[in-house]
Amino acid sequence: MSWLVADGKGVTLRLHIQPGAKKTEVVGLHGEALKIRLAAPPVDGKANACLIAFLAERLGVAKTALSLVSGDTSRAKRVHIDGADPAVVKQRLS
Repeated sequence: MSWLVADGKGVTLRLHIQPGAKKTEVVGLHGEALKIRLAAPPVDGKANACLIAFLAERLGVAKTALSLVSGDTSRAKRVHIDGADPAVVKQRLS
């Protein structure tokens, strides 16, 4: 699975973000990335905060377990989840 990369410490997700959508949801694949629509606008970090909150709730982990590795101001983002089980992450986001 190209959008989910496991390492010894957790998993890293390759995401394509569409901010300003009607609702926050996982859409499916967008090339090599998992596409997520966000209800938050792409201003003042609101979309990034919405993304972290959405992933934390969907995966059942604390927000502090998630970190934005790259893509702070881009639609293409990489998010690392500390201590996450790849099989559980894949199931909850598919």
